[in-house]
Amino acid sequence: MMIYFVIVPIVIAVFLYLFPFERAARILAMIAQSGLLGAAFYLFRQSRAGDIVVFIGTYDDVLGIVLRADALSSVFIILTAFIFLVVAMYSFSEHRSRLFWFLLFIWEGALLGVFLAGDLFNIFVLTEVATLAVAVLIMYNRDKRSMYDGLIYFMINIAVIQFYLLGLGYLYRLSGVLDIEATAYVIRGFERRQLALPYALIMTFVALKCALLPLYSWLPKAHSTPGASPGVSAVLSGLHIKSGVYLFLRFQELFGDVAAYDFFLILGLVTAAAGVVFALAQADIKRILAYSTIAQVGLIIAGLSMGSAHGYMGSLYHVINHALFKAALFLSAGMIVNEYGTRDITKIRGAARRMPLLSAASFLAILGIVGMPFFNASVSKYFLMYDADGLLNVVFILINMGTIMIFIKFASVFFGKPEGEYAPVKNDLWKLVPIFALGIMCLVFGVFSEYFMAFLFNWDVRMSFAGYLEKAGIFAVSVVAGAFVYRYGIRDRAVFEWVRGIDLGFRGMVAAMGLFLAIVLIAVGV
Repeated sequence: MMIYFVIVPIVIAVFLYLFPFERAARILAMIAQSGLLGAAFYLFRQSRAGDIVVFIGTYDDVLGIVLRADALSSVFIILTAFIFLVVAMYSFSEHRSRLFWFLLFIWEGALLGVFLAGDLFNIFVLTEVATLAVAVLIMYNRDKRSMYDGLIYFMINIAVIQFYLLGLGYLYRLSGVLDIEATAYVIRGFERRQLALPYALIMTFVALKCALLPLYSWLPKAHSTPGASPGVSAVLSGLHIKSGVYLFLRFQELFGDVAAYDFFLILGLVTAAAGVVFALAQADIKRILAYSTIAQVGLIIAGLSMGSAHGYMGSLYHVINHALFKAALFLSAGMIVNEYGTRDITKIRGAARRMPLLSAASFLAILGIVGMPFFNASVSKYFLMYDADGLLNVVFILINMGTIMIFIKFASVFFGKPEGEYAPVKNDLWKLVPIFALGIMCLVFGVFSEYFMAFLFNWDVRMSFAGYLEKAGIFAVSVVAGAFVYRYGIRDRAVFEWVRGIDLGFRGMVAAMGLFLAIVLIAVGV
């Protein structure tokens, strides 16, 4: 059955491209996508009984192509099927181009393949297919800026995949196999110096896919291009970047004792802090959200690297939560930009008066991402920070205060009075319903978090009432402090003009890849 998770999206893509009745084709595609989501839940339930392994072709051992579904990958499969269904609904009335729909579902098939791939080479193949689909979607409008940004995205990913291929080749030379589990078994007894170079090469690739510092600039570039559709942005930040987080988990597990957890803990925190500063410096509404994604992924990587069971749980739950509220925010930002005709946040006012239902859904997502009590991120951040103490706890609190300041800035678009005469905007249900669904889920995944964590990850967790109340108090203080600092300390400061101008081009990114490789080698003790 698992092979169809890769094949079905490709079949849908071809069907959408060739079927002459466009509207009917899109409806049938969403029905098929709903079926794929149902199949994802079925696979998830089956994987709870044990790992499901499928061998493709005539080989039935580590020499063949292997698809593997386990407790982790099956959750990512559900998340992928759901986010693409939401984006397909949103894009129903916005995009009529066959090419857009073709590329969207090719992208989904590639990501599903990455989450199911059981061997190192097919991860390479499928990430490259996803890269090509994203690059063409960025260049979709075919204007000069979109073509340039799409080409830069493609070239950066072509450059970093060479690091992965060199690391893969080195591992194959050492182990003689490409299967991930077999490779982990063979290299278990190897010395650190033998594995340091392939580890550093592969983790350079993973760090770029996660948009960690200093390999981050491809993400805001991809979002800020004029041709970037809101649906593409929602998948890119809500889901695509999570493929990097998934690979981070897999490769840290693969390399075992060689994995530099302390280094990635520090790097995750630095990335989160830098993402906050960069987001506060932006005027483009989509770049604000893009840098916020970098900050949130930095938090996730830090939590996964703490060596704490609670931090691990909180980070994985935050992966799900971030996909929900960030997809909602990018989709709602797309509707706001379309209505106001600008992405300059200083020129957008009064959206709550013109688009009241959209604003309500957006506020649910905003309350989710800042960690409002009873909303989803309040739970994931509670567990992420559970075992943090001393300076580490302070850093987490300051980063969340920075997130609050980002969305105080973002929320300014809803207040004030629109310029000139205005009337409420006619609601497009194809767009509004999925955004509202995502916003409501931000609340539901907070209120019923213990159930969802047990269902998705088989964790029997109980939150301490006193501990959660303490975190709620910290949140309240952070809101007051964040509003004060934003209003009187940093808003419209000239220093942000300098921060806004920091942008690595292609040569800068390639140099950053080499620097990152050297730093990882030092971190693992070589």
